[in-house]
Amino acid sequence: MAASVPSTLMALEQGQPLDDAQAPLARGQLHWLRAGRVQVALAPAAGGRIAQMRYDGVDWLVGEREGRAAAIGWGCYPMVPWAGRIRRGRFSFDGKDFVLPVNLGAHAIHGVGFTRPWQIERLEVDTAMLSLALPEDRYWPFGGVATQCIRVVPDGVELRLAVQAGDKAMPAVIGWHPWFRKPHQLLFSPSAMYPRDGEGIATLPCITPTPGPWDDCFLNRAEVTLVSEGQRLRLQADADHWVVYDGTAYATCVEPQTGPPDGLTLLPRRLGAGERLELRFGLIWESEVHG
Repeated sequence: MAASVPSTLMALEQGQPLDDAQAPLARGQLHWLRAGRVQVALAPAAGGRIAQMRYDGVDWLVGEREGRAAAIGWGCYPMVPWAGRIRRGRFSFDGKDFVLPVNLGAHAIHGVGFTRPWQIERLEVDTAMLSLALPEDRYWPFGGVATQCIRVVPDGVELRLAVQAGDKAMPAVIGWHPWFRKPHQLLFSPSAMYPRDGEGIATLPCITPTPGPWDDCFLNRAEVTLVSEGQRLRLQADADHWVVYDGTAYATCVEPQTGPPDGLTLLPRRLGAGERLELRFGLIWESEVHG
């Protein structure tokens, strides 16, 4: 067994995130939610992520083995209390500088929730509610709590992710990171795009979107659609930031977020003590009708 696997298990047992987002992360026990033609496999131990979404027998997400079991590369996971990269793990908040541990090259990526085990608060046939107590240590010095609700409906999935500050103020950017199996078509018409610099991180000011392939953040208020296997998947969110990554042959990521990568610097959202930030993400399937 590779040396990285025991260290991964130890990190989970201690409630610590991985310091390497590309290290293996086993899915653990799955809990299946069902309604109509939709089935969702929930993996609470693996960062509270959805391990698979299935509609009418078709699997839509990259599975654990397809993503080489790397924590960053499979399923659909919550990004909290920040989404995307924090440049070199550094940001300022309320006049104080902070440095977080890096977990992807020189940068801190996707928060502390996607490798920690989440607590199941409620589990029903078609609904699950999970929670995660955010740390107050070098990984995240502010504390707080994250919650998510996964609800399966006959032709879709309704996701709700929230973060709430504890007894101290904190910054926050949250999002969902689905790894969709490569679709036949992506229908996406954003209004603007954050350019990336030499470190591959979003910067300002925004520009007119450029042709893909992409690993970029966009401003978009319209519905996004994926077409695959004779099915259409419509994506809707109550946020206007979307990251699209389609640089691999086997997957496309379409990620709704409340702000851009490096958002604790570029577009900071301050939560006062007890204040809450929420993101809703809806996925709706339909079979294509051929005339």
